[in-house]
Amino acid sequence: MEKLVVLDCFGQRIDSFLAEKLDLSRSKIQKLVKEGKILVNDQVVSNSYMVRENDVVLVDDELDYDIHVLPQDIPLDIVYEDQDLIVLNKPSGMVVHPAPGHYEGTLVNALLYRYGELTSDSFRPGIVHRLDKDTSGLMLVAKNDSMLEKLSSMIASKEVVRKYLAIVDGVIPHEVGEIDAPIGRDPHNRQKMAVTDVNGKDAITHFKVLEKFQNHTLVECILETGRTHQIRVHMAYIGYPVMNDPLYGRGKATSFGQMLHSYSLTFTHPKTGEEMHFEVEAPKEFQEEIEKLRGVEI
Repeated sequence: MEKLVVLDCFGQRIDSFLAEKLDLSRSKIQKLVKEGKILVNDQVVSNSYMVRENDVVLVDDELDYDIHVLPQDIPLDIVYEDQDLIVLNKPSGMVVHPAPGHYEGTLVNALLYRYGELTSDSFRPGIVHRLDKDTSGLMLVAKNDSMLEKLSSMIASKEVVRKYLAIVDGVIPHEVGEIDAPIGRDPHNRQKMAVTDVNGKDAITHFKVLEKFQNHTLVECILETGRTHQIRVHMAYIGYPVMNDPLYGRGKATSFGQMLHSYSLTFTHPKTGEEMHFEVEAPKEFQEEIEKLRGVEI
């Protein structure tokens, strides 16, 4: 539940106002309004409501989807599991949870088939954090509500260290860097995120150069925060977009998608207190691209 007090944008439609203020699409806001999940001064309103100064707006951004997510027999690459949690290696091309246009073939469909209902949220059972469709690598999944709450809290408090490999366009002159720039919905393209002071949320990415090629760089990125498309937005913002990125890249992307892989995950097990560390190799397409780049003399 999010609370906003209207201090500007007087006379603007409620759906337009919230689309600008929150990291939500206008279509989702319109659905939330129809479901009565947006209240203005404790009253249900329509999408045509014009906001007024000092209006108090409450937003519950969880939609009630009128669909049934079906279990599907989709192979999963399980790296580790116990009675409370799962660490898996998500392939590039797999959507994490159902959304308009992607109700089948998702990670959630696969989890439901293999484990049944993991948590009380049947739409995103056990999902602690997500990876973009074309980002591969390690993910944490909870097997019960208690573990979901604990792991989600650990993600929020930066107790889970997530490291990524990325091939970016251009040769970065520095060896290490920190990108501290707020990320929010792109006001000019609702399908994209952008570095923006308008409704942007704090976002920090650390990077280290691992290898330089003629026109590209292999980097390790560590997330301090977890905003949507964070690494992709931040690297593009400093002029080195992730290679093959269909949204933020420099050229036309191939079907494989961006060269971004979550290769390392480290955390303390909430129940046992054991230090857990996992690493997985990047997909063969990623590794083949590195070998191809190495074949060009600098």
